[in-house]
Amino acid sequence: MANPNKTLVTEFVLEGFSEHPELRLFLIGSFLSLYALALTGNAVIITLVSFTTALHSPMYFFLCNLATMDIVCTSSVMPKALVGLVSAENTISFQGCMAQLFFLVWSASSELLLLTVMAYDRYLAICFPLHYSSRMSPSLCGALAIGVWGICALNASVHTGLMTRLTFCGPHIITHFFCEIPPLLVLSCSPTYVNSIMTLLADAFYGCLNFLLTLLSYGYIVASILHMHSAAGRRKAFSTCSSHLLVVLVFYSSVFCAYISPAFSYSPERNKVSGMLYSALSPALNPLIYTLRNQEVKHALRRLLPFSRHQV
Repeated sequence: MANPNKTLVTEFVLEGFSEHPELRLFLIGSFLSLYALALTGNAVIITLVSFTTALHSPMYFFLCNLATMDIVCTSSVMPKALVGLVSAENTISFQGCMAQLFFLVWSASSELLLLTVMAYDRYLAICFPLHYSSRMSPSLCGALAIGVWGICALNASVHTGLMTRLTFCGPHIITHFFCEIPPLLVLSCSPTYVNSIMTLLADAFYGCLNFLLTLLSYGYIVASILHMHSAAGRRKAFSTCSSHLLVVLVFYSSVFCAYISPAFSYSPERNKVSGMLYSALSPALNPLIYTLRNQEVKHALRRLLPFSRHQV
């Protein structure tokens, strides 16, 4: 039977950074800059990969998917966060909160899964170079991308659906600057056992298992590189993997802080910091990491933007 108290809370108040009014101007400038950088940088990556024949390879196909996920992730959070910083009170409807939660979980989990796929791609390219093109075929790349988006959409639907079944009868202040699973579970006045179990299972799969698979892939990669006789070959192999490994470290560190913790140990300040890392900083840094540390992307950027030949 439907719980009659479920409709008592029709909107939430996002606390944001209201407890630090002295940081408002700094945060507005920082968030606006990071959001603009994320949108521009990832759009450039998508454009480069789409229109540059030299970048039509599995590694850049997955990088294009990663850039798309970054845009979805940061766009689901940053506009509402900026509204909260410039307004006296930042409210969000229950339906809007659930929509934000869905797109955030979808994009974040997709990125975790895709980073594992990208690590496997580098493993095949470096450890089995002669069989790479046949093993990582266009059809397999397409199937992997569709699988990542589909599996993670299902995951987001499950978590959002479970959240809508909870009863929220007050208080209605979310101690965060966006709707996220841990602070919402704290507000529920109905049992959250099933939600907590599903969150832990998702943490185990998307966080722990994928992180271990990524480390395993790089363990084989490092072992293979160390056995190379050519110093130039070792430098090239390390160069192609260093960008991806740096992105993995930045993203996983922020997600672990936000999600690898039960609801009863929820820390608002810690989660706000980790939320800024994976929803604002990581999407803005990823394009810079891949363009500044990747010669093929830099050359493609020079061809696309002739005026940048003396700047990149």
